[in-house]
Amino acid sequence: MLIQVPDLLSPEQVAACRSLLDSSEWIDGDVTAGHQSRRAKNNMQLAEGDPGAIMLGDIIQAELERNTLFVSAALPKKIFPPLFNRYSSGHSFGTHVDNAIRQVSGTEHRVRTDLSATLFLSDPDEYEGGDLVIEDNFGVQRIKLTAGSMILYPASSLHHVTPIKRGTRIASFFWIESMVRDDGQRTLLFDLDSSIQRLAAESPEHPSLIQLTGVYHNLLRRWAEV
Repeated sequence: MLIQVPDLLSPEQVAACRSLLDSSEWIDGDVTAGHQSRRAKNNMQLAEGDPGAIMLGDIIQAELERNTLFVSAALPKKIFPPLFNRYSSGHSFGTHVDNAIRQVSGTEHRVRTDLSATLFLSDPDEYEGGDLVIEDNFGVQRIKLTAGSMILYPASSLHHVTPIKRGTRIASFFWIESMVRDDGQRTLLFDLDSSIQRLAAESPEHPSLIQLTGVYHNLLRRWAEV
């Protein structure tokens, strides 16, 4: 399942993030690459312990908790603290699959990466190239969203970032451990939840709403790991 979450951050929040990121110290992106992906990765990144990255990550996580589309699609159990990367001219990231387990730096906490997320902090007209290309059973998708919008996709997907030809692409990226680890089951729950919400908006007194809501929660009860 591939889900776009539009306008997770407001224009004012994006502007505040960009102001802080523009004055931050960027390091080689290899610091979070696995053995295989290190060969393909060519970008810059904020250190995981960077104070600015931690502050911005807290803002993003607060917005995620309030976003009903994200919660419905991801059914989050744990969220890896958001990281930040920058691609400038010549930078790219070759085809790879994200590590299955990520350890939060400086802690004993681990996150199983069921879902990957990229939150765009640069508008498409600020750079040329830099498309996020995702390959999975839904086909090949080329993603380039407006600043403040996010793409959510299975972490098991092959994906890459095409070379930057002009400008700079800045984004936040992170992973989610879902209460429902199976992507097919999450998709069924998301489709059912979306249908229930549409029915509730169109026919709030419809007698099937209670039954459908019960089916949703009984499936969630069967599949969720909490």
